Amino acid sequence: MAQVRLRYWAALRAAAGTSSQVVEAETLAQALGAARAAHAGSPRFAAVLDICSVVVDGTPAGARDHAGIALRDGSVVELLPPFAGGSGGAVSRPSTR
Repeated sequence: MAQVRLRYWAALRAAAGTSSQVVEAETLAQALGAARAAHAGSPRFAAVLDICSVVVDGTPAGARDHAGIALRDGSVVELLPPFAGGSGGAVSRPSTR
């Protein structure tokens, strides 16, 4: 199993009570399952995790099947909840007018 760092941002960080966590996982699905298990006592964590955008080693996971996204030793998984005024994962660019 690979050692993978999960980095929690904004509301997910608050629900987890920490900014990051190391889990053992071979796929993104396994890593997210480990995070859920570690925070099973926090319904808020699960609710926020469900709406997060996911970035693996700098590449957005998008709508790809999490079970098909392989992780390696040292991978970093960023878990980004929608921010105030955001659109749930889409990147908005400021107007140039």
